[in-house]
Amino acid sequence: MDELSMSPRLVSCFQVVFPQLPVEKIPMADQGSVESWDSVAAITLVSVIEDEFQVTLDLELLPELTSFAAILAYLQTLRPVA
Repeated sequence: MDELSMSPRLVSCFQVVFPQLPVEKIPMADQGSVESWDSVAAITLVSVIEDEFQVTLDLELLPELTSFAAILAYLQTLRPVA
């Protein structure tokens, strides 16, 4: 799956977890710019992403997945769960 097809789906995931975040700001979102992005929101986001993309994220990498861009780049390395 390429970035063009993944990005809108990832935006949708962010909208579910961070409904107060304007859609145009989501691609620039990171933990520092989204006040409500705490540990609970991070786990919720992982769950929503796993459901949407049918993948399993490595929770050990969670400290590195702190922005929309980082998550998108990571998703591009994964294959869907069979």
